[in-house]
Amino acid sequence: MAGHSKWANIQHRKGRQDAKRGKIFTKLIKEITVAAKMGGGDIGANPRLRLAVDKAKGESVPKDTIENAIKRGTGQLEGVVYEEIRYEGYGIAGAAVIVDCLTDNKTRTVADVRHAFSKYGGNMGTDGCVAFQFTHCGQLLFAPGTNEDALMEAALEAGAEDVIANDDGSIEVITGPWEFTAVRDALQAAGFKAEFGEVTMKAQNDTELSGDEAARMQKLLDAFESLDDVQEVYTSAVLDHE
Repeated sequence: MAGHSKWANIQHRKGRQDAKRGKIFTKLIKEITVAAKMGGGDIGANPRLRLAVDKAKGESVPKDTIENAIKRGTGQLEGVVYEEIRYEGYGIAGAAVIVDCLTDNKTRTVADVRHAFSKYGGNMGTDGCVAFQFTHCGQLLFAPGTNEDALMEAALEAGAEDVIANDDGSIEVITGPWEFTAVRDALQAAGFKAEFGEVTMKAQNDTELSGDEAARMQKLLDAFESLDDVQEVYTSAVLDHE
């Protein structure tokens, strides 16, 4: 993986997300509303809602904003009804792409996503064309220099599914999607603070891109993330930003 650093990639992506702070608030509130609509407003009985609320608190979303989003989801407050929809396709050099959306207008959303694919050199595919190449899981990334043996012992004791040592010295801890928060908190209590953590769709195989291909792929990903209806974008592409 010379030049293709998992650590640098995730730091780069996190920096881009941090620059879109206001939009993150909107996405989190939509996710809370949909999670409450799908599984009820009881955080203890709805793991998706618990995860969404935990993420919102981590981004300092006000408590009353969170509570109102839950009430909209359960029908206690009036609000826009969002629908979940997933689009799949291929980016530069055949890299797999998943675009998850929450929308109140599917016609608008599919047109926007299809336009982004075609304008920036990708191809929109059919349902299921790339999803099988990803695993729904929790991912925690620890900085190079972390004690691998101690982290592995603590992670497995906390209920993690796997621990991966990357070529760049960073260490990934993989969890079940709904066990993510418990494992993260247990590791933090054991003295291991992740630099980055999320529930994601993790590509089973990376597509490494550099130079012009990496730049074009970044433009495609940015185009998706700029769309209001897009919640998350997942890709197998690993971009060399050197």
